[in-house]
Amino acid sequence: MTSGSTQLATWFNGPVFSRARDIFAANMTELLDRAEDPARMIRMIILEMEETLVELRSSAARSIADAKEMKRAVGRLEELQIGWNDKAELALSKDREDLAKQALVEKQKAAEMADGLRSEMEQIEQVLRSYEVDITKLQTKLREARARQNAIAARIESAVARAKAREVMHGSRTLDAFAKFEVLERHADFAEGRAEALGMTGPKSLEEEIAELRAAEKVDADLEAMKAAIAARTK
Repeated sequence: MTSGSTQLATWFNGPVFSRARDIFAANMTELLDRAEDPARMIRMIILEMEETLVELRSSAARSIADAKEMKRAVGRLEELQIGWNDKAELALSKDREDLAKQALVEKQKAAEMADGLRSEMEQIEQVLRSYEVDITKLQTKLREARARQNAIAARIESAVARAKAREVMHGSRTLDAFAKFEVLERHADFAEGRAEALGMTGPKSLEEEIAELRAAEKVDADLEAMKAAIAARTK
């Protein structure tokens, strides 16, 4: 196997094709089900896809450049074959069969080199077809991942909003606040009850009523004495 063929085999089995195959085989739903943070997981998937797509296109560009260079080399080798053939004919016309054989040997070498390059060009064409298929598949997966990313982002945003609302309604802080409100309401009820109790007057006992009568009699007696003293002074 030539060095070019070895390089092509390396490309086929290299990290770019390996990563691309992994991505093509990946089931997005299964990946997201296993992920603790689906949004972060899909961002990582998209980033890896974008990086792999860039690498695939770069590798394809290098393969295209290699194929063009090989095509130019094949053209030069074909011209070289024509040149050695002409030289062989010239040598033979001059009865220099030995030189004609040497020229034909060089022509054969050029032909073998050209055939080797053509074989490698065919392999590069296969690589390029693989790149084209992989790039198309990867672009499809990338669109799918981006669509999932938008859907997941919307779902997470909605879930966070609902969680906040439920936390406000049923969370510990809200429950603690309402518990404090109830304590304050009980304090207010107690204060109001105490104030009302202070303003209440219950029924008088018998002793209290008799004591009030005696006090009233004394006040009446003092009042009559005061009237009599005033009348005596005026006379």
